[in-house]
Amino acid sequence: MALLLILFLANILTISEGSSSSSSSSQPDVVHHQIHLLRPQSGGGGNLVPGLSCLSWRLGVETNNIVGWKTVPQECEGYVGHYMLGQQYRKDSKAVANEAFLYAQSLKLGRDGKDVWIFDVDETSLSNLPYYSDHGFGVEPFSATLFNKWVMEGKAPALPESLKLYRKLLSLGIKAVFITGRAEDQRSATATNLNKVGYHTWERLILKEPSYSGKPSVLYKSNERKKLEKNGYRIIGNIGDQWSDLLGTNTGNRTFKLPDPMYYIS
Repeated sequence: MALLLILFLANILTISEGSSSSSSSSQPDVVHHQIHLLRPQSGGGGNLVPGLSCLSWRLGVETNNIVGWKTVPQECEGYVGHYMLGQQYRKDSKAVANEAFLYAQSLKLGRDGKDVWIFDVDETSLSNLPYYSDHGFGVEPFSATLFNKWVMEGKAPALPESLKLYRKLLSLGIKAVFITGRAEDQRSATATNLNKVGYHTWERLILKEPSYSGKPSVLYKSNERKKLEKNGYRIIGNIGDQWSDLLGTNTGNRTFKLPDPMYYIS
Protein backbone atom coordinates (compact mmCIF):
# COMPACT_ATOMS: atom_id res chain seq x y z
CA MET A 1 0.00 0.00 0.00
CA ALA A 2 2.80 2.40 0.89
CA LEU A 3 4.48 1.70 -2.45
CA LEU A 4 1.24 2.39 -4.32
CA LEU A 5 0.83 5.69 -2.48
CA ILE A 6 4.36 6.74 -3.37
CA LEU A 7 3.80 5.85 -7.04
CA PHE A 8 0.49 7.75 -7.04
CA LEU A 9 2.06 10.90 -5.60
CA ALA A 10 4.96 10.69 -8.04
CA ASN A 11 2.53 10.42 -10.93
CA ILE A 12 0.55 13.45 -9.71
CA LEU A 13 3.75 15.47 -9.43
CA THR A 14 4.80 14.52 -12.96
CA ILE A 15 1.42 15.49 -14.40
CA SER A 16 1.44 18.76 -12.47
CA GLU A 17 4.89 19.71 -13.72
CA GLY A 18 3.98 18.80 -17.28
CA SER A 19 0.77 20.83 -17.31
CA SER A 20 2.53 23.77 -15.68
CA SER A 21 5.23 23.70 -18.35
CA SER A 22 2.78 23.49 -21.24
CA SER A 23 0.52 26.22 -19.90
CA SER A 24 3.41 28.64 -19.39
CA SER A 25 4.69 28.04 -22.92
CA SER A 26 1.29 28.92 -24.36
CA GLN A 27 1.25 32.37 -22.79
CA PRO A 28 2.94 34.93 -25.06
CA ASP A 29 2.93 37.70 -22.44
CA VAL A 30 5.02 35.92 -19.81
CA VAL A 31 7.67 37.96 -17.99
CA HIS A 32 10.58 35.58 -17.79
CA HIS A 33 12.73 37.49 -15.32
CA GLN A 34 11.76 37.35 -11.67
CA ILE A 35 11.61 40.35 -9.36
CA HIS A 36 13.81 38.44 -6.91
CA LEU A 37 16.08 35.43 -7.28
CA LEU A 38 14.92 33.69 -4.12
CA ARG A 39 12.11 31.18 -4.38
CA PRO A 40 9.84 29.97 -1.58
CA GLN A 41 10.56 26.73 0.24
CA SER A 42 6.90 26.38 1.13
CA GLY A 43 3.88 28.04 -0.41
CA GLY A 44 1.99 31.10 0.75
CA GLY A 45 -0.97 28.87 1.49
CA GLY A 46 -1.56 30.05 5.01
CA ASN A 47 0.33 27.52 7.13
CA LEU A 48 -0.75 27.98 10.73
CA VAL A 49 1.67 29.47 13.21
CA PRO A 50 0.95 28.48 16.84
CA GLY A 51 -1.55 30.98 18.20
CA LEU A 52 -1.82 32.92 14.96
CA SER A 53 -3.05 32.40 11.44
CA CYS A 54 -0.81 34.48 9.20
CA LEU A 55 -3.17 34.03 6.27
CA SER A 56 -5.99 35.51 8.35
CA TRP A 57 -3.70 38.35 9.43
CA ARG A 58 -2.84 39.15 5.81
CA LEU A 59 -6.52 39.09 4.85
CA GLY A 60 -7.24 41.60 7.60
CA VAL A 61 -4.43 43.83 6.35
CA GLU A 62 -5.47 43.70 2.70
CA THR A 63 -9.11 44.46 3.53
CA ASN A 64 -8.09 47.42 5.73
CA ASN A 65 -9.59 45.81 8.81
CA ILE A 66 -6.22 45.65 10.55
CA VAL A 67 -4.87 49.20 10.58
CA GLY A 68 -2.17 51.22 12.26
CA TRP A 69 0.26 48.32 12.58
CA LYS A 70 3.98 49.06 12.72
CA THR A 71 5.62 45.75 11.83
CA VAL A 72 4.71 42.32 10.54
CA PRO A 73 4.18 39.89 13.47
CA GLN A 74 7.42 38.09 14.24
CA GLU A 75 5.70 34.73 13.76
CA CYS A 76 4.70 35.67 10.21
CA GLU A 77 8.11 36.57 8.78
CA GLY A 78 8.44 33.24 7.01
CA TYR A 79 4.88 33.28 5.75
CA VAL A 80 5.10 36.83 4.37
CA GLY A 81 8.49 36.12 2.83
CA HIS A 82 7.26 32.99 1.06
CA TYR A 83 4.14 34.83 -0.13
CA MET A 84 6.03 37.81 -1.51
CA LEU A 85 8.72 35.72 -3.23
CA GLY A 86 6.38 33.02 -4.43
CA GLN A 87 3.89 32.70 -7.26
CA GLN A 88 0.83 33.75 -5.27
CA TYR A 89 1.92 37.37 -4.92
CA ARG A 90 2.46 37.58 -8.67
CA LYS A 91 -0.88 35.89 -9.35
CA ASP A 92 -2.70 38.26 -7.01
CA SER A 93 -1.03 41.28 -8.63
CA LYS A 94 -1.91 39.96 -12.08
CA ALA A 95 -5.57 39.55 -11.12
CA VAL A 96 -5.73 43.19 -10.02
CA ALA A 97 -3.88 44.51 -13.09
CA ASN A 98 -6.04 42.47 -15.47
CA GLU A 99 -9.23 43.80 -13.91
CA ALA A 100 -7.87 47.34 -14.14
CA PHE A 101 -7.20 46.97 -17.86
CA LEU A 102 -10.63 45.43 -18.54
CA TYR A 103 -12.16 48.45 -16.84
CA ALA A 104 -10.00 50.87 -18.83
CA GLN A 105 -10.96 49.16 -22.10
CA SER A 106 -14.63 49.70 -21.33
CA LEU A 107 -14.32 53.48 -21.06
CA LYS A 108 -15.16 56.09 -23.62
CA LEU A 109 -12.14 58.34 -23.45
CA GLY A 110 -12.03 62.07 -24.07
CA ARG A 111 -9.18 61.89 -26.60
CA ASP A 112 -8.06 65.35 -25.47
CA GLY A 113 -5.00 64.26 -23.48
CA LYS A 114 -6.72 64.81 -20.12
CA ASP A 115 -7.48 61.20 -19.16
CA VAL A 116 -4.92 60.09 -16.59
CA TRP A 117 -4.26 57.04 -14.44
CA ILE A 118 -2.62 57.43 -11.04
CA PHE A 119 0.21 55.04 -10.20
CA ASP A 120 1.83 54.81 -6.79
CA VAL A 121 5.56 54.00 -6.97
CA ASP A 122 6.78 51.73 -4.16
CA GLU A 123 5.28 48.21 -4.27
CA THR A 124 3.14 49.36 -7.19
CA SER A 125 5.32 50.53 -10.07
CA LEU A 126 8.61 49.53 -8.48
CA SER A 127 9.29 46.55 -6.22
CA ASN A 128 11.47 46.92 -3.15
CA LEU A 129 11.59 43.19 -2.51
CA PRO A 130 15.41 43.05 -2.81
CA TYR A 131 15.52 45.52 0.09
CA TYR A 132 12.81 43.94 2.23
CA SER A 133 14.18 40.42 1.76
CA ASP A 134 17.26 41.64 3.60
CA HIS A 135 15.19 43.29 6.35
CA GLY A 136 12.75 40.67 7.51
CA PHE A 137 9.89 41.35 5.07
CA GLY A 138 8.50 44.02 7.37
CA VAL A 139 9.33 42.34 10.70
CA GLU A 140 12.16 44.79 11.33
CA PRO A 141 11.09 48.32 12.35
CA PHE A 142 11.28 50.64 9.35
CA SER A 143 14.58 52.52 9.01
CA ALA A 144 14.25 55.68 6.93
CA THR A 145 18.03 55.95 6.72
CA LEU A 146 18.50 52.47 5.26
CA PHE A 147 15.50 52.66 2.95
CA ASN A 148 16.46 56.10 1.61
CA LYS A 149 19.94 54.77 0.87
CA TRP A 150 18.31 51.94 -1.13
CA VAL A 151 16.10 54.44 -3.00
CA MET A 152 19.09 56.56 -3.98
CA GLU A 153 20.79 53.50 -5.47
CA GLY A 154 17.97 53.29 -8.03
CA LYS A 155 18.07 49.50 -8.26
CA ALA A 156 14.41 48.65 -7.65
CA PRO A 157 12.97 46.38 -10.38
CA ALA A 158 9.55 46.93 -11.90
CA LEU A 159 6.58 45.01 -10.60
CA PRO A 160 5.98 43.17 -13.91
CA GLU A 161 2.18 43.19 -13.72
CA SER A 162 2.08 46.95 -13.14
CA LEU A 163 4.50 47.59 -15.98
CA LYS A 164 2.29 45.59 -18.34
CA LEU A 165 -0.74 47.57 -17.20
CA TYR A 166 1.14 50.84 -17.72
CA ARG A 167 2.03 49.91 -21.29
CA LYS A 168 -1.52 48.79 -22.09
CA LEU A 169 -2.99 52.01 -20.71
CA LEU A 170 -0.61 54.08 -22.82
CA SER A 171 -1.76 52.15 -25.88
CA LEU A 172 -5.32 53.27 -25.12
CA GLY A 173 -4.28 56.90 -24.98
CA ILE A 174 -4.34 57.16 -21.18
CA LYS A 175 -1.50 59.11 -19.59
CA ALA A 176 0.32 58.03 -16.45
CA VAL A 177 0.74 60.19 -13.36
CA PHE A 178 3.01 58.91 -10.59
CA ILE A 179 2.29 60.11 -7.05
CA THR A 180 4.76 58.81 -4.51
CA GLY A 181 5.51 59.29 -0.85
CA ARG A 182 9.17 59.60 -1.71
CA ALA A 183 10.71 62.97 -0.88
CA GLU A 184 11.31 65.66 -3.47
CA ASP A 185 15.09 65.32 -3.07
CA GLN A 186 14.74 61.76 -4.42
CA ARG A 187 13.27 62.92 -7.73
CA SER A 188 16.32 62.27 -9.89
CA ALA A 189 16.95 58.79 -8.48
CA THR A 190 13.26 57.89 -8.77
CA ALA A 191 12.87 59.18 -12.33
CA THR A 192 16.04 57.38 -13.43
CA ASN A 193 14.92 54.13 -11.79
CA LEU A 194 11.45 54.29 -13.37
CA ASN A 195 12.90 54.98 -16.79
CA LYS A 196 15.52 52.25 -16.50
CA VAL A 197 12.96 49.51 -15.82
CA GLY A 198 10.53 50.50 -18.57
CA TYR A 199 8.41 53.45 -17.49
CA HIS A 200 9.63 55.76 -20.20
CA THR A 201 7.00 58.49 -20.22
CA TRP A 202 4.59 60.14 -17.82
CA GLU A 203 2.46 63.26 -17.55
CA ARG A 204 3.54 64.08 -14.01
CA LEU A 205 5.90 62.66 -11.39
CA ILE A 206 4.75 64.04 -8.05
CA LEU A 207 6.95 63.65 -4.99
CA LYS A 208 6.31 64.70 -1.41
CA GLU A 209 7.36 68.26 -0.65
CA PRO A 210 8.70 69.29 2.77
CA SER A 211 5.42 71.10 3.55
CA TYR A 212 3.77 67.68 3.92
CA SER A 213 6.31 66.44 6.47
CA GLY A 214 4.59 64.73 9.38
CA LYS A 215 1.19 64.77 7.70
CA PRO A 216 -0.77 61.64 6.73
CA SER A 217 -0.11 60.23 3.29
CA VAL A 218 -3.83 60.15 2.56
CA LEU A 219 -3.96 63.94 3.01
CA TYR A 220 -0.92 64.53 0.80
CA LYS A 221 -2.17 62.32 -2.03
CA SER A 222 -5.71 63.71 -1.84
CA ASN A 223 -4.39 67.26 -2.19
CA GLU A 224 -2.20 66.37 -5.14
CA ARG A 225 -5.05 64.60 -6.93
CA LYS A 226 -7.26 67.61 -6.30
CA LYS A 227 -4.65 69.84 -7.97
CA LEU A 228 -4.64 67.56 -11.01
CA GLU A 229 -8.40 67.79 -11.37
CA LYS A 230 -8.30 71.58 -10.95
CA ASN A 231 -5.90 71.60 -13.90
CA GLY A 232 -8.49 69.82 -16.03
CA TYR A 233 -7.28 66.23 -15.75
CA ARG A 234 -9.77 63.39 -15.40
CA ILE A 235 -8.56 60.68 -13.03
CA ILE A 236 -10.14 57.62 -14.57
CA GLY A 237 -8.17 55.09 -12.54
CA ASN A 238 -5.93 54.85 -9.49
CA ILE A 239 -3.75 51.92 -8.43
CA GLY A 240 -1.65 51.47 -5.31
CA ASP A 241 -0.55 49.01 -2.66
CA GLN A 242 -1.64 51.10 0.35
CA TRP A 243 -5.17 52.09 1.30
CA SER A 244 -3.82 55.61 1.80
CA ASP A 245 -3.17 55.64 -1.97
CA LEU A 246 -6.85 55.02 -2.62
CA LEU A 247 -8.81 56.70 0.18
CA GLY A 248 -9.49 60.37 0.84
CA THR A 249 -10.78 62.77 -1.80
CA ASN A 250 -10.44 62.98 -5.58
CA THR A 251 -9.58 59.29 -5.71
CA GLY A 252 -10.62 58.83 -9.33
CA ASN A 253 -13.45 56.98 -11.03
CA ARG A 254 -12.23 53.61 -9.82
CA THR A 255 -9.44 52.37 -7.56
CA PHE A 256 -7.41 49.14 -7.56
CA LYS A 257 -5.59 47.73 -4.53
CA LEU A 258 -2.43 45.68 -5.03
CA PRO A 259 -1.31 43.31 -2.27
CA ASP A 260 1.29 44.38 0.25
CA PRO A 261 1.50 42.77 3.69
CA MET A 262 4.99 44.17 4.43
CA TYR A 263 4.17 47.66 5.73
CA TYR A 264 1.35 50.08 6.52
CA ILE A 265 1.21 53.77 5.64
CA SER A 266 -1.61 55.94 6.97
